[in-house]
Amino acid sequence: MKKGCKFGTHRVIEPKGILPQPAKVISNDMAIYDNEILIDVKTLNIDSASFTQIKEEAGGDEAKIKEIMMGIVKDAGKHKNPVTGSGGMLIGTVAQIGPALEGTTDLKVGDKIATLVSLSLTPLVIDEILEIRMNIDQVDIKGKAILFESGIYAKLPDDIPENLALSVLDVAGAPAQTAKLVKPGQTVLVIGGAGKSGMLCLYEAKKRAGVTGQVICLQHSDKAKDRVMDAGLADDFIVADATDAVDVLRKVEEVTGGNMCDLVINCVNIPNTEMASILATKDDGTVYFFSMATSFTKAALGAEGVGKDVTMIVGNGYTKGHAEITLQIMRESQTLRDIYESLYA
Repeated sequence: MKKGCKFGTHRVIEPKGILPQPAKVISNDMAIYDNEILIDVKTLNIDSASFTQIKEEAGGDEAKIKEIMMGIVKDAGKHKNPVTGSGGMLIGTVAQIGPALEGTTDLKVGDKIATLVSLSLTPLVIDEILEIRMNIDQVDIKGKAILFESGIYAKLPDDIPENLALSVLDVAGAPAQTAKLVKPGQTVLVIGGAGKSGMLCLYEAKKRAGVTGQVICLQHSDKAKDRVMDAGLADDFIVADATDAVDVLRKVEEVTGGNMCDLVINCVNIPNTEMASILATKDDGTVYFFSMATSFTKAALGAEGVGKDVTMIVGNGYTKGHAEITLQIMRESQTLRDIYESLYA
Protein backbone atom coordinates (compact mmCIF):
# COMPACT_ATOMS: atom_id res chain seq x y z
CA MET A 1 0.00 0.00 0.00
CA LYS A 2 1.39 3.41 -1.00
CA LYS A 3 2.36 6.03 1.58
CA GLY A 4 0.45 9.29 1.33
CA CYS A 5 0.95 12.92 2.38
CA LYS A 6 -0.97 13.97 5.49
CA PHE A 7 -2.66 16.75 3.52
CA GLY A 8 -3.48 14.69 0.44
CA THR A 9 -1.01 16.28 -1.99
CA HIS A 10 -0.32 12.81 -3.41
CA ARG A 11 -3.80 12.97 -4.97
CA VAL A 12 -3.17 16.20 -6.89
CA ILE A 13 -3.00 15.76 -10.67
CA GLU A 14 -3.21 19.35 -11.91
CA PRO A 15 -1.41 21.60 -11.16
CA LYS A 16 1.29 19.72 -9.31
CA GLY A 17 2.76 21.07 -6.10
CA ILE A 18 -0.39 22.51 -4.52
CA LEU A 19 -2.93 21.27 -2.00
CA PRO A 20 -6.08 19.36 -3.03
CA GLN A 21 -8.55 22.20 -2.44
CA PRO A 22 -7.12 24.75 -4.89
CA ALA A 23 -6.14 21.97 -7.33
CA LYS A 24 -8.06 21.80 -10.60
CA VAL A 25 -7.96 18.00 -10.82
CA ILE A 26 -7.28 15.34 -8.19
CA SER A 27 -7.22 11.55 -8.36
CA ASN A 28 -10.42 9.85 -7.26
CA ASP A 29 -9.02 6.34 -7.52
CA MET A 30 -10.67 4.64 -4.55
CA ALA A 31 -7.72 2.36 -3.78
CA ILE A 32 -6.62 4.00 -0.54
CA TYR A 33 -3.15 5.06 0.52
CA ASP A 34 -1.83 3.94 3.92
CA ASN A 35 -3.06 7.08 5.71
CA GLU A 36 -6.49 7.47 4.13
CA ILE A 37 -10.02 6.47 5.12
CA LEU A 38 -12.46 5.08 2.57
CA ILE A 39 -16.11 6.07 3.02
CA ASP A 40 -19.25 4.57 1.53
CA VAL A 41 -21.18 7.77 0.85
CA LYS A 42 -24.87 8.09 1.61
CA THR A 43 -25.64 11.81 1.23
CA LEU A 44 -23.91 14.91 -0.09
CA ASN A 45 -24.85 18.26 1.41
CA ILE A 46 -23.91 20.74 -1.32
CA ASP A 47 -23.07 24.17 0.08
CA SER A 48 -25.77 26.77 -0.44
CA ALA A 49 -23.90 29.07 -2.83
CA SER A 50 -22.88 26.14 -5.01
CA PHE A 51 -26.27 24.44 -5.11
CA THR A 52 -28.05 27.72 -5.82
CA GLN A 53 -25.75 28.27 -8.81
CA ILE A 54 -26.24 24.70 -10.06
CA LYS A 55 -30.03 24.95 -9.81
CA GLU A 56 -29.98 28.24 -11.71
CA GLU A 57 -27.73 26.81 -14.43
CA ALA A 58 -30.03 23.79 -14.72
CA GLY A 59 -33.18 25.89 -14.77
CA GLY A 60 -34.47 23.83 -11.87
CA ASP A 61 -34.48 20.65 -13.98
CA GLU A 62 -33.53 17.64 -11.85
CA ALA A 63 -32.03 15.63 -14.73
CA LYS A 64 -29.84 18.60 -15.64
CA ILE A 65 -28.73 19.02 -12.01
CA LYS A 66 -27.63 15.36 -12.00
CA GLU A 67 -25.76 15.90 -15.26
CA ILE A 68 -23.95 18.98 -13.92
CA MET A 69 -22.96 17.28 -10.67
CA MET A 70 -21.74 14.12 -12.37
CA GLY A 71 -19.78 16.28 -14.80
CA ILE A 72 -18.08 18.24 -12.04
CA VAL A 73 -16.87 15.04 -10.36
CA LYS A 74 -15.84 13.43 -13.64
CA ASP A 75 -13.73 16.43 -14.60
CA ALA A 76 -12.19 17.29 -11.22
CA GLY A 77 -12.25 14.06 -9.20
CA LYS A 78 -14.12 15.98 -6.50
CA HIS A 79 -17.25 18.12 -6.21
CA LYS A 80 -15.75 21.58 -6.54
CA ASN A 81 -18.17 23.92 -8.28
CA PRO A 82 -16.10 25.64 -10.99
CA VAL A 83 -18.20 28.81 -10.69
CA THR A 84 -18.34 29.27 -6.90
CA GLY A 85 -15.19 27.29 -6.03
CA SER A 86 -17.05 25.70 -3.12
CA GLY A 87 -18.21 22.19 -2.29
CA GLY A 88 -20.16 21.03 0.75
CA MET A 89 -19.78 17.95 2.90
CA LEU A 90 -21.02 14.36 3.20
CA ILE A 91 -22.23 11.63 5.49
CA GLY A 92 -21.41 7.99 5.06
CA THR A 93 -20.03 4.83 6.60
CA VAL A 94 -16.37 4.03 7.19
CA ALA A 95 -15.47 1.19 4.80
CA GLN A 96 -11.68 0.93 5.24
CA ILE A 97 -8.98 2.53 7.36
CA GLY A 98 -5.37 2.76 6.21
CA PRO A 99 -2.87 0.87 8.38
CA ALA A 100 -0.83 4.02 9.13
CA LEU A 101 -3.84 5.40 11.03
CA GLU A 102 -4.12 2.48 13.44
CA GLY A 103 -4.00 3.79 17.00
CA THR A 104 -4.35 7.42 15.85
CA THR A 105 -8.09 7.52 15.22
CA ASP A 106 -11.18 6.61 17.23
CA LEU A 107 -12.90 5.37 14.08
CA LYS A 108 -13.64 1.78 13.17
CA VAL A 109 -15.12 0.19 10.08
CA GLY A 110 -18.90 0.62 10.13
CA ASP A 111 -18.96 3.96 11.96
CA LYS A 112 -21.31 6.57 10.54
CA ILE A 113 -19.58 9.91 10.14
CA ALA A 114 -19.98 13.37 8.69
CA THR A 115 -16.88 14.77 7.08
CA LEU A 116 -16.13 18.30 8.25
CA VAL A 117 -13.90 19.15 5.31
CA SER A 118 -15.12 20.52 2.00
CA LEU A 119 -16.15 18.38 -0.94
CA SER A 120 -13.98 20.80 -2.92
CA LEU A 121 -10.93 18.86 -1.71
CA THR A 122 -12.42 15.39 -1.14
CA PRO A 123 -11.74 12.61 -3.70
CA LEU A 124 -15.22 11.44 -4.72
CA VAL A 125 -16.85 8.91 -7.02
CA ILE A 126 -20.58 9.13 -7.76
CA ASP A 127 -21.87 5.86 -9.19
CA GLU A 128 -25.50 6.95 -9.13
CA ILE A 129 -27.56 9.90 -7.90
CA LEU A 130 -30.58 8.44 -6.14
CA GLU A 131 -32.51 11.47 -4.91
CA ILE A 132 -32.19 15.25 -4.96
CA ARG A 133 -33.83 17.26 -2.16
CA MET A 134 -33.66 20.66 -3.79
CA ASN A 135 -35.16 22.62 -0.90
CA ILE A 136 -32.41 21.53 1.52
CA ASP A 137 -29.41 21.16 -0.86
CA GLN A 138 -29.01 17.42 -0.14
CA VAL A 139 -28.32 14.68 -2.67
CA ASP A 140 -28.47 10.95 -1.89
CA ILE A 141 -25.97 8.93 -3.91
CA LYS A 142 -24.28 5.61 -4.36
CA GLY A 143 -20.60 6.37 -4.25
CA LYS A 144 -17.35 6.49 -2.33
CA ALA A 145 -15.04 9.17 -0.97
CA ILE A 146 -11.62 9.52 0.63
CA LEU A 147 -10.83 11.32 3.89
CA PHE A 148 -7.22 12.42 4.25
CA GLU A 149 -5.21 12.00 7.45
CA SER A 150 -5.62 15.72 8.18
CA GLY A 151 -9.35 15.59 7.49
CA ILE A 152 -11.71 16.29 10.38
CA TYR A 153 -14.98 14.50 10.96
CA ALA A 154 -17.77 13.98 13.46
CA LYS A 155 -19.34 10.70 14.41
CA LEU A 156 -23.07 10.98 13.87
CA PRO A 157 -24.89 11.26 17.21
CA ASP A 158 -27.61 8.82 18.20
CA ASP A 159 -29.98 11.53 19.46
CA ILE A 160 -30.15 13.63 16.28
CA PRO A 161 -31.50 12.35 12.91
CA GLU A 162 -28.84 11.92 10.22
CA ASN A 163 -30.24 14.46 7.76
CA LEU A 164 -30.63 17.06 10.51
CA ALA A 165 -27.09 16.46 11.74
CA LEU A 166 -25.78 16.78 8.19
CA SER A 167 -27.65 20.04 7.63
CA VAL A 168 -26.36 21.76 10.73
CA LEU A 169 -22.84 20.34 10.62
CA ASP A 170 -22.48 21.70 7.09
CA VAL A 171 -22.59 25.23 8.52
CA ALA A 172 -21.06 24.46 11.94
CA GLY A 173 -18.30 27.02 11.50
CA ALA A 174 -20.75 29.93 11.48
CA PRO A 175 -22.41 29.58 14.91
CA ALA A 176 -19.14 28.48 16.51
CA GLN A 177 -17.33 31.56 15.17
CA THR A 178 -20.29 33.67 16.29
CA ALA A 179 -19.90 32.28 19.80
CA LYS A 180 -16.25 33.41 19.76
CA LEU A 181 -16.87 36.86 18.30
CA VAL A 182 -19.95 38.18 20.13
CA LYS A 183 -19.43 40.02 23.41
CA PRO A 184 -22.05 41.04 25.99
CA GLY A 185 -23.91 44.20 25.12
CA GLN A 186 -22.95 44.27 21.45
CA THR A 187 -25.18 45.10 18.51
CA VAL A 188 -25.06 42.22 16.01
CA LEU A 189 -26.55 42.04 12.53
CA VAL A 190 -26.96 38.70 10.73
CA ILE A 191 -27.51 39.16 7.00
CA GLY A 192 -29.46 36.17 5.73
CA GLY A 193 -30.44 35.51 9.33
CA ALA A 194 -33.50 33.42 8.49
CA GLY A 195 -31.45 30.84 6.57
CA LYS A 196 -29.83 27.62 7.70
CA SER A 197 -26.59 29.11 8.99
CA GLY A 198 -28.22 32.42 9.85
CA MET A 199 -30.64 31.15 12.49
CA LEU A 200 -27.85 29.27 14.26
CA CYS A 201 -25.83 32.50 14.29
CA LEU A 202 -28.80 34.44 15.64
CA TYR A 203 -29.22 31.91 18.43
CA GLU A 204 -25.58 32.14 19.49
CA ALA A 205 -25.56 35.93 19.13
CA LYS A 206 -28.60 36.29 21.41
CA LYS A 207 -27.02 34.00 23.96
CA ARG A 208 -23.67 35.80 23.94
CA ALA A 209 -24.86 39.43 23.59
CA GLY A 210 -27.28 39.01 26.48
CA VAL A 211 -30.10 41.25 27.61
CA THR A 212 -28.05 44.41 27.06
CA GLY A 213 -27.24 43.52 23.46
CA GLN A 214 -29.23 43.96 20.26
CA VAL A 215 -29.48 41.21 17.66
CA ILE A 216 -30.88 42.09 14.24
CA CYS A 217 -31.99 39.71 11.50
CA LEU A 218 -31.88 40.97 7.90
CA GLN A 219 -33.73 38.96 5.27
CA HIS A 220 -34.82 39.68 1.71
CA SER A 221 -38.51 39.11 2.51
CA ASP A 222 -40.77 38.96 5.55
CA LYS A 223 -41.86 35.34 4.92
CA ALA A 224 -39.73 34.08 7.81
CA LYS A 225 -40.31 37.02 10.14
CA ASP A 226 -42.81 35.29 12.39
CA ARG A 227 -40.68 32.17 12.60
CA VAL A 228 -37.58 34.13 13.64
CA MET A 229 -39.29 36.52 16.03
CA ASP A 230 -41.60 33.95 17.63
CA ALA A 231 -38.54 31.79 18.36
CA GLY A 232 -36.89 34.72 20.13
CA LEU A 233 -33.90 34.65 17.80
CA ALA A 234 -33.73 38.40 17.17
CA ASP A 235 -34.71 41.73 18.68
CA ASP A 236 -35.36 43.37 15.31
CA PHE A 237 -36.17 42.12 11.81
CA ILE A 238 -35.20 44.11 8.71
CA VAL A 239 -36.55 43.34 5.25
CA ALA A 240 -34.04 44.50 2.65
CA ASP A 241 -32.15 43.47 -0.46
CA ALA A 242 -28.61 42.81 0.75
CA THR A 243 -27.23 43.82 -2.66
CA ASP A 244 -28.62 47.33 -2.09
CA ALA A 245 -25.98 48.64 0.31
CA VAL A 246 -27.44 52.14 0.75
CA ASP A 247 -30.92 50.84 1.60
CA VAL A 248 -29.42 48.43 4.14
CA LEU A 249 -27.42 51.31 5.63
CA ARG A 250 -30.55 53.42 6.09
CA LYS A 251 -32.57 50.62 7.66
CA VAL A 252 -29.77 49.62 10.05
CA GLU A 253 -29.34 53.26 11.03
CA GLU A 254 -33.04 53.35 11.86
CA VAL A 255 -33.10 50.30 14.14
CA THR A 256 -29.80 51.14 15.86
CA GLY A 257 -30.47 54.84 16.38
CA GLY A 258 -27.59 55.65 14.06
CA ASN A 259 -25.05 53.69 16.13
CA MET A 260 -24.65 50.88 13.58
CA CYS A 261 -23.34 47.40 14.44
CA ASP A 262 -20.37 46.11 16.38
CA LEU A 263 -20.47 42.87 14.41
CA VAL A 264 -22.05 41.96 11.08
CA ILE A 265 -22.27 38.31 10.05
CA ASN A 266 -22.93 37.65 6.36
CA CYS A 267 -24.61 34.29 5.69
CA VAL A 268 -26.20 34.89 2.28
CA ASN A 269 -25.65 32.69 -0.77
CA ILE A 270 -25.65 35.37 -3.48
CA PRO A 271 -22.89 37.74 -4.68
CA ASN A 272 -22.61 41.52 -4.26
CA THR A 273 -23.56 41.80 -0.60
CA GLU A 274 -20.12 42.87 0.61
CA MET A 275 -20.84 46.60 0.78
CA ALA A 276 -24.10 46.20 2.70
CA SER A 277 -22.15 44.29 5.33
CA ILE A 278 -19.42 46.94 5.49
CA LEU A 279 -21.72 49.97 5.60
CA ALA A 280 -23.82 48.42 8.37
CA THR A 281 -20.71 48.11 10.57
CA LYS A 282 -19.50 50.93 12.81
CA ASP A 283 -15.90 52.12 12.53
CA ASP A 284 -13.59 49.70 14.33
CA GLY A 285 -16.32 47.04 14.14
CA THR A 286 -16.03 43.58 12.61
CA VAL A 287 -17.53 41.91 9.54
CA TYR A 288 -17.56 38.11 9.42
CA PHE A 289 -18.05 36.85 5.86
CA PHE A 290 -19.31 33.29 6.21
CA SER A 291 -20.85 33.41 2.73
CA MET A 292 -18.99 31.46 0.04
CA ALA A 293 -20.39 33.95 -2.48
CA THR A 294 -18.17 36.69 -1.04
CA SER A 295 -15.63 38.45 -3.23
CA PHE A 296 -12.81 39.48 -0.97
CA THR A 297 -11.52 41.84 -3.66
CA LYS A 298 -14.86 43.65 -3.61
CA ALA A 299 -14.84 43.69 0.19
CA ALA A 300 -11.30 45.01 0.58
CA LEU A 301 -11.43 47.63 -2.16
CA GLY A 302 -15.02 48.55 -1.33
CA ALA A 303 -14.20 49.28 2.30
CA GLU A 304 -11.29 51.40 1.17
CA GLY A 305 -13.54 53.25 -1.28
CA VAL A 306 -16.01 54.36 1.39
CA GLY A 307 -13.38 55.04 4.05
CA LYS A 308 -14.51 52.30 6.44
CA ASP A 309 -12.02 51.12 9.06
CA VAL A 310 -13.45 47.71 9.86
CA THR A 311 -11.93 44.33 10.59
CA MET A 312 -12.98 41.75 7.99
CA ILE A 313 -12.78 38.05 8.76
CA VAL A 314 -12.81 35.24 6.22
CA GLY A 315 -15.44 32.66 7.12
CA ASN A 316 -13.34 29.70 8.17
CA GLY A 317 -15.56 26.64 8.12
CA TYR A 318 -13.59 25.22 11.02
CA THR A 319 -13.01 26.38 14.54
CA LYS A 320 -12.24 24.23 17.57
CA GLY A 321 -15.34 22.54 18.92
CA HIS A 322 -17.57 23.72 16.08
CA ALA A 323 -19.35 20.40 15.62
CA GLU A 324 -20.04 20.04 19.35
CA ILE A 325 -21.28 23.64 19.64
CA THR A 326 -23.66 23.28 16.71
CA LEU A 327 -25.10 19.92 17.73
CA GLN A 328 -25.54 21.25 21.25
CA ILE A 329 -27.78 24.02 19.90
CA MET A 330 -30.10 21.32 18.60
CA ARG A 331 -30.16 19.82 22.08
CA GLU A 332 -30.55 23.13 23.95
CA SER A 333 -33.40 24.62 21.94
CA GLN A 334 -36.38 22.43 21.16
CA THR A 335 -37.95 25.37 19.35
CA LEU A 336 -35.00 25.74 16.98
CA ARG A 337 -34.71 21.98 16.56
CA ASP A 338 -38.36 21.79 15.54
CA ILE A 339 -37.76 24.51 12.96
CA TYR A 340 -34.71 22.76 11.51
CA GLU A 341 -36.41 19.36 11.44
CA SER A 342 -39.32 20.86 9.47
CA LEU A 343 -37.09 22.80 7.05
CA TYR A 344 -33.88 20.83 6.64
CA ALA A 345 -34.41 17.20 7.65
